[in-house]
Amino acid sequence: MTSGPRVSRPAHEAGLETRDPRELTYLRSPVAIRERSAKVLKHVEDGQSPWFALSGDGLEAAVQATLAVTRERFPNPAAIPFHSRWRHFEAGGRDRWSALAERLEGLPREEIARRRMDLAVVSVLLDAGAGAAWSYREPGTGETYARSEGLGVASLHMFAGGAFSRDAKGDPLRVDAERLAALTPLDIAMGFQVKAHNPLLGLEGRAELLRKLGSVGLDRPGALFDIVANGNAGGGSVKAEAILAAVLDKLSPIWPTKLGDVWEHPAAGLVPFHKLSQWMSYSLVEPIEGAGLAVEALDTLTGLPEYRNGGLLVDAGALRPKQRVLLEKAFKPGDEAIVEWRALTVMLLDRIAEHVRLHLGLDAARLPLVKVLEAGTWFAGRRLAAERRPGGGPPIAIESDGTVF
Repeated sequence: MTSGPRVSRPAHEAGLETRDPRELTYLRSPVAIRERSAKVLKHVEDGQSPWFALSGDGLEAAVQATLAVTRERFPNPAAIPFHSRWRHFEAGGRDRWSALAERLEGLPREEIARRRMDLAVVSVLLDAGAGAAWSYREPGTGETYARSEGLGVASLHMFAGGAFSRDAKGDPLRVDAERLAALTPLDIAMGFQVKAHNPLLGLEGRAELLRKLGSVGLDRPGALFDIVANGNAGGGSVKAEAILAAVLDKLSPIWPTKLGDVWEHPAAGLVPFHKLSQWMSYSLVEPIEGAGLAVEALDTLTGLPEYRNGGLLVDAGALRPKQRVLLEKAFKPGDEAIVEWRALTVMLLDRIAEHVRLHLGLDAARLPLVKVLEAGTWFAGRRLAAERRPGGGPPIAIESDGTVF
């Protein structure tokens, strides 16, 4: 057994920029995420991991925790929505987007889709872990929100106030590259009510992501709608994988390397996750469908390997840490233990989804993975965390820089 964490290098340290372009294309695909994560899973199943052991009883406990939350939140499974940024905009039961949409009446539905995508892209990029000490007090309602809901509500209010528009007074409900390129950490701090007693993790990283977004060659993030729509060969539907491909292709310059969220593991080589890009892709589905295009094959995308879904697996006992250090220190995203935890999360979320569907009598068409995440693995992870730790933090701590997570 090892005495400390081995470090997995991010892609730019592995010299990936000189590799075969076909490999780069592969590593950006959902197929690669599952294939490489499956190798990590086998490594753990074979007892070769110094970090984790699997438990069938623990996986069933994770399934039951998910089912309990699902039945509580959605007595009618047909009413389960997508797991996307739009749910956070509805925090506290308030339909904040509908109130904004009234100001867009008369615009073509394609333009409304672009503006919704403007908001979703920026908000997702601001959605890295906030930390337990931060919260946002919403103007007007006085309600306070923390973590993902707080980040979502805060970013929506910045959008509503024209913080990302080149014409904040005349046309506030849009996001323009020239404004993003000029954003500073102070702008984000003001919009997110950051103060000494209300610190936000990764403030500099968030601002840097948005500045880079302003220089990727898109005049606005909503231009992704045209890229996706024009790539459907005139049909009335688009593939979910095509949305992810557009996101990874057009937004890759904002990451330290073209590959972004790709890391090394000794059992699988380079393991891609593209967590934030997939979260963004899921969050673009509703704007695209609102413009009249159906999004197909949602289950091509994977579950999101982040601390709520991964935390569910640890807290339910599906993943059993072999070393106490996993629960005692903070790790970097590239550390082997974290890469392994995330790969196992990808694979086990697929298994949980299969079991949840069986229990609810639904197939993948009626309950795709993205709805299982919302129904919920994400909420079950949050609930177990709140029961086990003050503040509801994850069982394994990850140092956030405001980008990967």
